[in-house]
Amino acid sequence: MTLLNYKGYVGTIEPDLENNVLFGKLAYIRDLVTYEAETLPELEKEFRTSVDLYLSDCAELGKTPDKPFKGVFNVRISEELHRMAVIAAGDMSLNAFVGAAIQEKSESNGCLIYKNA
Repeated sequence: MTLLNYKGYVGTIEPDLENNVLFGKLAYIRDLVTYEAETLPELEKEFRTSVDLYLSDCAELGKTPDKPFKGVFNVRISEELHRMAVIAAGDMSLNAFVGAAIQEKSESNGCLIYKNA
């Protein structure tokens, strides 16, 4: 899946074959923010405009904008897997080990952010 990225926000890219347009929405937030265009460069522009308008609207309303990623999450695993991870981490902290494992797995699975956005 290819995604757009701007100011820490991630946007999807979807084709609407029936109407011959591209559309998307801000991903990983609770608020609904959408955009559409006929070409990829136009979609990228609409995505950026949508992020800017979202942030502006939140400021006007005195609302804290929803953030897609906070950098903290809890993972529940078995005691055995926890033990194996701590041993495999060696001198590395468990957080650093898990972060490196997630990065390695994400890159090998083709996680791609559209580079022009």
